Amino acid sequence: MRWRRTAPQPRTPEPLGTLRRLVGDVDKQIDLQMPRIELAAALQRDMLPPRLPDVPGLRIAARYAPARDGLAVGGDWYDAFLMPDGSVALAIGDVQGHGVDSIAFMGQVRTGLRAIATVTTDPGKILGSANDLFISMDCDLFATCCFLRLEARIGELAGVRAGHPPVVWATVGGRSGTALDEGGLPLGIQPHERYPVTRRRLTEPGAFVLLTDGVVEGPSFPVEEGLARVARIVTAHADADPDVLAAEVIKVADLTGHSDDAAVLAVHYDGMAG
Repeated sequence: MRWRRTAPQPRTPEPLGTLRRLVGDVDKQIDLQMPRIELAAALQRDMLPPRLPDVPGLRIAARYAPARDGLAVGGDWYDAFLMPDGSVALAIGDVQGHGVDSIAFMGQVRTGLRAIATVTTDPGKILGSANDLFISMDCDLFATCCFLRLEARIGELAGVRAGHPPVVWATVGGRSGTALDEGGLPLGIQPHERYPVTRRRLTEPGAFVLLTDGVVEGPSFPVEEGLARVARIVTAHADADPDVLAAEVIKVADLTGHSDDAAVLAVHYDGMAG
């Protein structure tokens, strides 16, 4: 009888060795991602306005909450600035996607809006021109936006939306609501898009809040419920300092179960002088 020697079977890696290898792979991925995460977070912080305008009869405050997951840091932003005619521009928006590219585009959106506002103060024309500008840049990203122009001295408010959540408002007299005005598509999707402007007269003191969808929408409840929660907060704090109001509204983001970043711009209108 002839005996044949069989080749030895490969040994199965020890479980501990496999675990060590997997942990090593994860550590390498973390080391590769951390600089990108830190850069994105730093860019996000630096691109938000360092200060908000001081206007008689108007008080403005803001809050920003970064994404819970560092990889999900995104392009939520807010801005407030004086325009050439003395009116105040109030803007908030959200760039599609996450990461450094979205944040860089967010910076372009903010800069573009400010530049166009030196030529025209009409909110509809500002967003229309910004939309065409971003399309001409042939960028794959788009951005939602809510843009308001407020003449505090005479109590005139003009607003426009580009695929963005509505403004939530309340007066010290007890009236409240959400401004579900007609809007247009997000910026950067369709050329020559029109953005209809809604104009209002502010007849009494009160507060209004601009926000991003990270505040009001997530796995825990839909956007309608999130807006309803914010409306209750704004109504309860209609005569409070806007810094307090912004701090209370941003807390809603913690309840949504959403991992996205979130931004709030709270404004208190003191009423017309005299």
